[in-house]
Amino acid sequence: MTKGHLTLSKKIMLLLFASIGFTILFSFFFIHYLYSNLYLKSIEESIVYQGKRTASHYHYGELSDEIIEKIQWYNIVSEYEVIVVDQLEELSSYFPYKVNYETLVDAKDHADLAKGKYVVKEGFVEELDREIIGAIFPIKGEQGLIGFIYIYVPLAAIQDVFHDSIPLLLIIGTLFFLVLFVIVNHFSKSLFKPLKNLQQHSYEVSQGNYAHRLQMVRDDEIGELTKAFNKMSYSLEQQEERKKEFTSNLVHELRTPLTYISGYTQALKQRIFTSPEEAESYLTTIEKETGRLNKFINDLVELNHLQEDLYNIDTEPIAIAQLLLDTIDLFTIHLTEKDLTLDMSIEEDIIIPGDSQRIQQVFYNILDNAIKYSKTAGVIHVELLESGPNVQFRVTNFGMSIAQEDLERIGERFFRTDKARNRSTGGSGLGLSIVKEIVRLHNGKFKMTSDPTKGTIVIVQLPSLANV
Repeated sequence: MTKGHLTLSKKIMLLLFASIGFTILFSFFFIHYLYSNLYLKSIEESIVYQGKRTASHYHYGELSDEIIEKIQWYNIVSEYEVIVVDQLEELSSYFPYKVNYETLVDAKDHADLAKGKYVVKEGFVEELDREIIGAIFPIKGEQGLIGFIYIYVPLAAIQDVFHDSIPLLLIIGTLFFLVLFVIVNHFSKSLFKPLKNLQQHSYEVSQGNYAHRLQMVRDDEIGELTKAFNKMSYSLEQQEERKKEFTSNLVHELRTPLTYISGYTQALKQRIFTSPEEAESYLTTIEKETGRLNKFINDLVELNHLQEDLYNIDTEPIAIAQLLLDTIDLFTIHLTEKDLTLDMSIEEDIIIPGDSQRIQQVFYNILDNAIKYSKTAGVIHVELLESGPNVQFRVTNFGMSIAQEDLERIGERFFRTDKARNRSTGGSGLGLSIVKEIVRLHNGKFKMTSDPTKGTIVIVQLPSLANV
């Protein structure tokens, strides 16, 4: 991990704390909203209601001492501070404070009051060390304004407003954080423990240990990741086994011809032979094993090219029936040696698009295997016919049957059904691998079945020219 980068656990914890901070910030703004929009608004509405109600009692009357006494009595029994004056200028003697560091009544307020409107005054009073909210109401008489009523109330601080709620908020907040801690702890264990296990097993895989598997106890994304990891480990384990098997098979295929070549070369060099004919047979064996070795190397290189799509198919119309007959003629001697009979059913005039050299290679390898593994004096069925949009090439022999588990591996490099790797059948196990790759490059299909009663059947389907 690069220094300075946040780990996944740190990122999640950072997100969690950011969420908590947002929650606290939201709570603060919500409480502030309750204070400003509900508490202050309710106080203002109450003051306006009381002021209008009080001022309306004295419309078109005079502001006598009796009326002033009644207002003063209301000041005593109510929660508000009530000031009554005849002239607006007198208000400063009863309320000698500035609101928000400005005079209580400015020019605009004078104009509004002269029109009979009330004025709301809200702000901070330094001498009271409090916010206040109040309103000035004009009192009308028969000859115009006869006085003014100023009702105000010092506002409680926000902590005083929510004094009774603070313990409840503390209790709920504490419970919230306890529950949150339990959830985070459980979440951390359930999330990061399998990730740590995955990290540990990934390290083991990087060291070449593919045997371990993670337990899948979840159905979420972590479970899917675990499933994918186990699948990857299994795949790597299989590849490692195939790699070891490949190396073993490669060594086996190379050791035998090299042993023959080395042994007979030493025999010739040390003149360990009794006649010129025997020496000639040694040279013939060396030549044969050298040819076998060259063919093995060429097949292996060719298979790599085919599997890596490094080979380009030279597509052209092919008279496939004639190509098959020409390939069969190459096996005349082998058929005679094993006294084999060919039962052929070949439709003529079939044309397919493809590479004639590669298609003949498919025919050759399949027929070669069929002849090698057929019983002496047996029958090999060869069919070539059109089947819908495809052309089907089918070869059946009644030699050694193949087990189902081996059929699934047919076409793998070096895989042969004769586990003893008998040299009498020859081959390196690359022939059918090459066949499958050539068929794939021609957009065809390869299939192989084996049954003791029905024989071993190889089927190759290739697109006909009309289907391209």
